[in-house]
Amino acid sequence: MQDTYLTQVLLPLVLAFILFGMGLSLTIADFTRIIRIPKAAIVGLIGQLILLPLLAFFIAVSVNAPTEIAIGIMILAACPGGTTSNLICHLARANLALSVSLTAVATVVCVFTTPLIIIFSVEYFSGQPVQEFSILQTSLSLIVILVVPIALGMLTRYKARSIARRTEPYFRYFAVVFMLLLIAAISYSERDMLMASFPDVFVVMFSLNVLATIMGILLAKLTNLSDKDGLTLGIEVGTQNSTIAILIAVSFLQHPDYAIAAGVYGVFMYLGATLLVLYSKTVNSSS
Repeated sequence: MQDTYLTQVLLPLVLAFILFGMGLSLTIADFTRIIRIPKAAIVGLIGQLILLPLLAFFIAVSVNAPTEIAIGIMILAACPGGTTSNLICHLARANLALSVSLTAVATVVCVFTTPLIIIFSVEYFSGQPVQEFSILQTSLSLIVILVVPIALGMLTRYKARSIARRTEPYFRYFAVVFMLLLIAAISYSERDMLMASFPDVFVVMFSLNVLATIMGILLAKLTNLSDKDGLTLGIEVGTQNSTIAILIAVSFLQHPDYAIAAGVYGVFMYLGATLLVLYSKTVNSSS
């Protein structure tokens, strides 16, 4: 993962391609829908954008995680969810409209919040100032990489709706395959560090996934949302876009070791979601 062309050009382009596919599944209504369901949306955004980073920080400090893992988990928690959460919500028969809206809005908001969380995390856990890291430049880069492709995908859907609907699933499949290949590449590149810190990575990632999923469900319970919305928030809070986290670690910060946490979580995040899907199907079949 040291190749400049791979990390600085190819990786951002492929992620932009994936997010273009995400844009093909979105409409303006997915953003404005939050106005019609403000309570569920606000609770979900608070869970994703505020409580999840706080949970990640608490876990990293509690287990005294190695610096690379602690920073990596914070980068992951600072990223938005992805289309994977939408697919899982569909399989679980959760509130798909809420899921899509949260993914869309969180992706835009994270352009501004993610750099702040990153700079705090690196300085706190490493004890050193972030070298050559500009919040403004990072935000602008995230806008180019995240927002622009999504906007182009939405425009394509608006102009050619039938083509967008037919091709969007292929982008989703490609996203999953690419993420798995990226995780494999990161794991091989940082295999020595991964083997040395595997127990720590396992404990931290497992804890984050399970607790984040439970936290999403509890937020819905505490705010008197429906069970369907609770299922949705459990999936949304527990499912992060590992690909974006890896991109930030490798391309923006040029620290592949920070990407280990996101790579491992890219596999672990399906654990809590799978349990929720199985639980949902069991409840629905018995009712």
